[in-house]
Amino acid sequence: MTLHIVKLCVGCDTVEELLEWREPARRRGEPLILRTKQTPRQADAVTDGGSLYRVYKGFILSRQRILAVDCIGDGQDRRCEMRLDESVVLTAPTPRRAFQGWRYLDPADAPPDLGDVAAAEGLPPDLARRLREAGVW
Repeated sequence: MTLHIVKLCVGCDTVEELLEWREPARRRGEPLILRTKQTPRQADAVTDGGSLYRVYKGFILSRQRILAVDCIGDGQDRRCEMRLDESVVLTAPTPRRAFQGWRYLDPADAPPDLGDVAAAEGLPPDLARRLREAGVW
């Protein structure tokens, strides 16, 4: 059974900020890796078509497919690395309260996709943000 993960996007208030932050590493050819302290116990379910849904300022606005979940280190130095697909998919704005760490998300509760970020390249970032916040895009 496929499961998704929901995580707060700390340090970025918009999807555009996340993409800008990621751009230098992408140009260097570095894979997109999310490092977390805890390893999902259901790693097989999240790598079987699961996505990482990101919460920006109280709303789920985007997702990325989880390609792999690996553990690195031992003992207290043990960490989890989730390798993510480079493609960022916009989702219907869905309210989500603040929480620590990450949470599993059942596919039935996942917000619907709005399309790939590439489809929105012609829109000014401020207009795209306001449309998402209004729930119309």
